[in-house]
Amino acid sequence: MPKIRVLPDILASQVAAGEVVERPASVVKELVENSIDAGAQEIRVDMDRGGSALIRVSDDGCGMSREDALLSLERHATSKLRTAGDLAAILTLGFRGEAVPSIASVSRFRLVTREKDAVAGTEIVVDGGRVNDVRDAGCAPGTVIEAKSLFFNMPARRKFLRAETTEAAHVEHQLRLHALAAPWVRFRLRRDDREVFDLPAVAKPLDRVRQLLGTDLSRELISLPLTHGNGVTVEGYVLPASHARKGRRHQFVFLNGRPVEDSVISRALAEGFRGALADGLHPAAWLWIELEPTLVDVNVHPAKREVRFHKPLDVRDAILDAVLAGLKPAPPPAPLPVVRPPLPDLAVDVVETAPSRTVFRAPQPVLANWDQATASAPVPQLEEMATLEPAVGAVPDFRIIGLLHQRYVLLESGDGLVLFDPKAARERIIFEKLTQHDGTALETQGLLMPVLLELDPRDLDLVIRERMALQEAGIEVEAFGGNTLQIRSLPACVTVEDPRAFLGALMDELLHESSPGVRFALSRVAKIIAKRAAMPVQPRLAETMPLLAELFACDLPYCAADGRPTLSEFGMRELDRRFGVSRG
Repeated sequence: MPKIRVLPDILASQVAAGEVVERPASVVKELVENSIDAGAQEIRVDMDRGGSALIRVSDDGCGMSREDALLSLERHATSKLRTAGDLAAILTLGFRGEAVPSIASVSRFRLVTREKDAVAGTEIVVDGGRVNDVRDAGCAPGTVIEAKSLFFNMPARRKFLRAETTEAAHVEHQLRLHALAAPWVRFRLRRDDREVFDLPAVAKPLDRVRQLLGTDLSRELISLPLTHGNGVTVEGYVLPASHARKGRRHQFVFLNGRPVEDSVISRALAEGFRGALADGLHPAAWLWIELEPTLVDVNVHPAKREVRFHKPLDVRDAILDAVLAGLKPAPPPAPLPVVRPPLPDLAVDVVETAPSRTVFRAPQPVLANWDQATASAPVPQLEEMATLEPAVGAVPDFRIIGLLHQRYVLLESGDGLVLFDPKAARERIIFEKLTQHDGTALETQGLLMPVLLELDPRDLDLVIRERMALQEAGIEVEAFGGNTLQIRSLPACVTVEDPRAFLGALMDELLHESSPGVRFALSRVAKIIAKRAAMPVQPRLAETMPLLAELFACDLPYCAADGRPTLSEFGMRELDRRFGVSRG
């Protein structure tokens, strides 16, 4: 008896579903792509319990006949490919013919469809891959597909679904991607019978970006000019470098109408901002790329998220040219003609120097507010500033010498020279105040105007679920509606001039760095807050001794929260050795 067997159709579809249907958002992606391919002008998505209980995608596209509807449930049945040559020039979003049968094999599935000229539509009910019923149905032109109880027959896969809010956030993110890719289509999303958004069709991609980005950030968008080269066309928008973030979730790239992720594109964007971005930051961008279908392979990833370019350098050059042209400063305006006013009637002395010319001596200016006493006042000497006494007796006996490059304070100790880093010291002080408050509630300061931050739906869901961890560090957050996060307080020990910029950078680092398990741990949150709060610290000699007093009241005064030293001492023996001085 042979050991190798041909898998039954249902089992084969379930195996294929393992690659195609990862989570509810995957179902939405595949069905919405089919709706766009069908020429839909309006697409509506309904979901219950994050999509695990129900996903319904309705469109007003071309619809299907009964024969086509039944064929769509067969594996590898598609209307988008005919020959092997078609695979090298794909212009549609879907083409494999696996999505619908894969979804039907892992859910309680229902399809209702009608062509525009048909008298009646067709309804097909499938339960875990088995067709239960096929009948006529009265319905509007277009197609409605329902997938209920996702993975009901695959408990191992269902067990790996995340929280309902997390899965719902992924669905929303996926639909926003398609709304950007197809701005001429109206997109509606409802979650648990509540409307999340309704995006009407627009004429230009810029209008769609504005719908999703909000009024404030839309004002800062920089348009990239339409750029052509080597079969590649690029256009889009970027935000200034000040909005760059750690992750790439704010980069939206569409290749021939398909949302894609590609390192070639990300690197080209970063290179266009070279010199304006710190290491590890990525610019916010919305790019629409048109490329000859024969120059790209879209069949290299099961979920079609990644592509492979035949000439990646051409794509890179086109993106780089577009970004550089968009960021190029505008030429200065032409100078206005100068109209010289008539000379004032000034008293002048006329000096005759020669018969051929006359020299005019202008009157000397008068300094009306000049104070001779002020001018002769002595400048405070450094030694006078160094006489500040430490607030507590634990501070070593230091004498202030001066500042080094406006960054470090030079101190003289009993044994030699000490370099003091006020930024690192302030980090240590803030870190211990955030983490060592003896179990009592941390003292906070309410913001006069709460800060509102627009986040990716997936990031917002994570922050809301971890809000208690943030509250332990003195940051009170709550959902404000849509994808907006409201922040109402900061720790009392933190002083910042621009709370919005501070909190935006803080959230970006929390969300896009470190492993998920320690992302919102108090020690990590406190380290990031301390580091960012200490960044604006400017060393001042008059504040050195009070700062040292606070530092030496800490448990670990000699290092910052990340291990950097706060003070470094160079003893006299080391200095003598360096200079070849011997002491008898």
